[in-house]
Amino acid sequence: MRKKAMILFTVFSAGFIFSCGQVTTQRTYEGATVGAVGGAIAGALIDKNNRWRGAVIGGALGAVIGGTITEVAARASREAAMQNKPVEYRSEDGRERVYAEPVASRGNCRIVKTTYYQDGKVVKVEEREVCP
Repeated sequence: MRKKAMILFTVFSAGFIFSCGQVTTQRTYEGATVGAVGGAIAGALIDKNNRWRGAVIGGALGAVIGGTITEVAARASREAAMQNKPVEYRSEDGRERVYAEPVASRGNCRIVKTTYYQDGKVVKVEEREVCP
């Protein structure tokens, strides 16, 4: 019973967190899903005494972190396109960084190259078209 209550609490908390605040995008939900899966796997492996508890806690934390990183990257891309200059966001501990730079124009839209860094290393590079 306790496990079910914990799972329900986590699901409703995650839903509440993502329904509040800014307008979320499909990419934010995808980032949260990837984070939740990765967090659940890591949590289950780390918590050897109670793998379910580890999976639930890891999944919840992973969802929040994954959704947040995706939303920060989208915001950086939008700002870089609107200001037509590079934009950078860093985590407070300096381990993660998102760098967005406009590289081309197509009509009213701008092509923005977004680079994700973790511990000073490039983790992912993507280009997206941002239109007003």
